[in-house]
Amino acid sequence: MIRTATPVDLDAMVQLHTEARATYYRGHLPEEEYAGAAEVGRSRGGWSRAIDRPDATVLCAERDGVLVGIAAYAVREGDMTLTQLHVAPAHWRTGIGTELHTACVDAWRLAGVDAARLEVFVHNTRAQAFYVRHGWTPDPGRPQHGTHLSLRLAVAR
Repeated sequence: MIRTATPVDLDAMVQLHTEARATYYRGHLPEEEYAGAAEVGRSRGGWSRAIDRPDATVLCAERDGVLVGIAAYAVREGDMTLTQLHVAPAHWRTGIGTELHTACVDAWRLAGVDAARLEVFVHNTRAQAFYVRHGWTPDPGRPQHGTHLSLRLAVAR
């Protein structure tokens, strides 16, 4: 089930986010930068603000009452931006990421959005392959931003 996140989801969201990020940052960044107490606190604040923002959408994927995926999007710098999409590693390759992605794209289509963007960690090749399978392509105007690749998606009507 895909649904809108609520403040009750915050603890599970932060735990899932931290666990997912560790899979692609481990070996590339010091652990304190993705799983240290200060970073987890920053993540908690970010998710809390995102849930409360009227101009952002945060979605949760649940299986048997357990949070197994999260996605967030908002308009940033004039572009619809997929800011987060994470699936608990124990649930990879089960369709949850695709369900979250489809829910985002369907909402964008309904809102009349014709294109979206995202940034993905340059070493996160698993996520890059996921996005390519779903129609994302390198952003020719901004191919790389620091340690992240910029991708664009044409949202079909």
